[in-house]
Amino acid sequence: MTVQSPRSQAADSFSSEDFAQALDAQNLDFRPGQVVRGRIFQHQNDGALVDIGGKSPAFLPLREAGIRPVEDLSELFPLKTEAEFLIVREDRDGQMLLSVRRLQLKLIWEELAQKQANGQTVTVPVIGTNKGGVLVDVQGLRGFIPRSHLNQREDLKELVGQSLTAGFIEVNAEANKLVLSQRVAAQAENLGRYEIGQVVEGKVSGLKPFGVFVDLEGVTGLLHIKQVSQSFVASLPDLFKPGQLIKAVVIDLDEAKGRMALSTRVLEKHPGEVLEQLAVVMDEAEERASKLKGKITTDGKVI
Repeated sequence: MTVQSPRSQAADSFSSEDFAQALDAQNLDFRPGQVVRGRIFQHQNDGALVDIGGKSPAFLPLREAGIRPVEDLSELFPLKTEAEFLIVREDRDGQMLLSVRRLQLKLIWEELAQKQANGQTVTVPVIGTNKGGVLVDVQGLRGFIPRSHLNQREDLKELVGQSLTAGFIEVNAEANKLVLSQRVAAQAENLGRYEIGQVVEGKVSGLKPFGVFVDLEGVTGLLHIKQVSQSFVASLPDLFKPGQLIKAVVIDLDEAKGRMALSTRVLEKHPGEVLEQLAVVMDEAEERASKLKGKITTDGKVI
């Protein structure tokens, strides 16, 4: 009688069916939307087989190999190349379909959203035009710059082939919408010349019920009605006229949105002084502001 060792008995108890079930269980770890690392091990006419650690190889279609069209997959992904892939879905035969293109798109949209949040700009080539503006290539994505946000608004065809520096108006991956602006880029760049607490002088460029727009040579600041005086302001047109030179203190800078907030109320020695003696407040603006360094909050209060 032959006595089997515990190791042999364990091996016999683990059948081929058990092995198949174990592999199936391993495959359950893979799901659409998951990022996996794999190795290219065979090229085909319409794609490549990729080892991602499952019981069967996954497949990378040629059309999913990159954002830009790929003609020769072997040049982009030679055999034994290791890379990250996005699982798109599982086909009827249980094979996982992969994509590099969608993973790159996901990462690029995230990067551009971060650039927008940080107020950063990009330099992009113009690839076409339409009635509303120009089309640009943003890292393989198609972006749009409206005519109203271009420095050159006539003869748009002359811009094709040129590179423009632009900021972001809208970055929307779900809607596949990417809108940029040369004006936003210029505004953000110009804002870098200013700092909180600085006295600026500019011309009144517009009056709205909520405040006064001030032109500062390339930057537009907003003097909100609540920042005009510590007292209630009944009528802005009674105080300001278009083209009038005024001085104000910078209380907030938002380079991401290209905005500057201004205040004259922080210059008052008592509530209502701007309403009563605007000329005096303007004449003494620099002297008064020098005493407020580091004491101004973004809501225009002095601490």
